[in-house]
This record gives sequence, C-alpha cells and structure tokens, in this order.
Amino acid sequence: MSKVCEITGKRAMFGNNVSFSINKTRRRFNVNLSKKRFYLPEEDRWVVLKVSAKALKIINKRGISAVIKEARAQGFVKKSA
Repeated sequence: MSKVCEITGKRAMFGNNVSFSINKTRRRFNVNLSKKRFYLPEEDRWVVLKVSAKALKIINKRGISAVIKEARAQGFVKKSA
C-alpha cells in the first residue's frame, strides 16, 4: 500500500539527516496518514479513505460530499469510492 492521501494527493518527501559534523544521509518525511470511515448520504454507503491530518481538516470545513466530488475530478479517488 502506498503512503498517499486519497483526498489531497500528499506523498512522502525526501531530504537529508544532517549531523553535527554536517554529514548528510538521505531520509524520508512520511505523511501523517490514517484510515477513516466516512458516510456518503447521497450514495447511502460508507467508504474507507486513507487521509492525512490536513485532509481531515478540509473535510470538517467543506463536508465529505464536496471533498469527494473534487477528489474524483482530480483523480485521487476511484469512481467506486
């Protein structure tokens, strides 16, 4: 399973660990993801989405229906979800 938010499309970033002696080693900044169930009233069903903390704030603000519609238009969410 890839670590990608299904609403915002956020992915892991890459950067460097920098030690005191300024040695640089590659590292990965993962996304703060969690699986969450949402109820879609117009489809009368539950969907499980892998969403970031930022996506949860967006859903709380705009509502799940509007956010899902926008994510489908951008291609982040499959048509069945």
